[in-house]
Amino acid sequence: MEDKKWDLAALASIPLIMTLGNSMLIPILPQISQQLHVSPFQVSMLITVYAVVAILLIPIAGYLSDRFGRKTVIIPSLIIAAAGGALSGVGAWMTGGLAAYWIILGGRFLQGIGAAGAFPIVLPLVGDMFKEEDDVSKSLGIIETSNTFGKVLSPILGAALASVLWYLPFLSIPVLCVISLLLVLFFVKTPKKKNQNDNTIKQFLSDTKSILREKGRWLYAIFAVGGISMFILFGVLFYLSETLESKYGMHGVVKGLVLAIPLAVLCLASFVAGKIIGKNKKRMKWTGFAGMALLTIGLVITGFSSQIYFVVTFFSLCGAGIGTALPCMDALITEGIEQKQRGTITSLYSSMRFIGVSLGPPAVSLLMKSNHWVLFGAMAVVGAIGGLLTLFAVKPEDNKTDKPTERKSKPPAGILMNRAKAR
Repeated sequence: MEDKKWDLAALASIPLIMTLGNSMLIPILPQISQQLHVSPFQVSMLITVYAVVAILLIPIAGYLSDRFGRKTVIIPSLIIAAAGGALSGVGAWMTGGLAAYWIILGGRFLQGIGAAGAFPIVLPLVGDMFKEEDDVSKSLGIIETSNTFGKVLSPILGAALASVLWYLPFLSIPVLCVISLLLVLFFVKTPKKKNQNDNTIKQFLSDTKSILREKGRWLYAIFAVGGISMFILFGVLFYLSETLESKYGMHGVVKGLVLAIPLAVLCLASFVAGKIIGKNKKRMKWTGFAGMALLTIGLVITGFSSQIYFVVTFFSLCGAGIGTALPCMDALITEGIEQKQRGTITSLYSSMRFIGVSLGPPAVSLLMKSNHWVLFGAMAVVGAIGGLLTLFAVKPEDNKTDKPTERKSKPPAGILMNRAKAR
């Protein structure tokens, strides 16, 4: 693992930058709405369009990475994401009002295309790079930590940039993407594939169906847990962003700092979880379950008071739960699939996470029309479903029995009889 630290650092820049490119906008959505004179629903589409495009294209990117190589997909994806950010920033700079809105939306569409082939492909690439399961889980913990650190930094950086020029967060995206692109080009050395996947689309679909039929129960559960975690995270962040501004008059960097508190706890929990789970799949399952249980408990407690200090404190507990669960799900799904199909299956997992990102804010905006307890009670029910799925549906094979061929070393009965006769 030590000899690949620069490769890992370069790969970790991708989730960091992709997260910044999306989450930087969350604290400044009200400001964008005012500048462009569009409704809150219209401005929320800047998040939703990005996520929906990524959801649709991530499985295709996963297939292409299995067939042509991970780096071959990641590099053009970063270029497309940079182009999308540049289009949004220049459109906002050169025009205004509804015209600027549609140009920004087009840029976000492009950015979603780029995002589909960037972070989701990092997960299987990490699985390809390391042979030891312990190294894989630790590395995935670092990748997830980088992802969550981007969430910590994004509200602060987004608010700081927007305080200078409201469209500066858009213009920063191409700069960040170019930095990540250079790091990947110069430092990431992808391992040679032992079995090149030259499957046609028809064969690809057939193989995917076969994997899902064989391992669907625990894979679907992990997909759901990833989606639920992102649904709750982005939903509650949307709630906090709106509440801090409308009820408590917090704006700019101060608001970003408050939003960063639960995200910082999430980031720390991801790092610790990646370190402790090692290569023991049962430990991954139970650590993941503990994280989802912690998330559910935090949401239940948060429902008892709408005071902002109370909400931020106990949502930080929720952040610890999400940060504990996600590295476990990442490791289980990455290590449970063969290399030649790893990109496809992990891309489906990433799609579910993006579905959670896109559904969280609009769902919470509807629940906010009811009372505080209904909002967090509903979220707690969703979190409990994730916990139950982890407990009952995620059943990873024990490490000692991961290779069933080793257990079939006993010769057939007929051969044993022939040997006995020979004696």
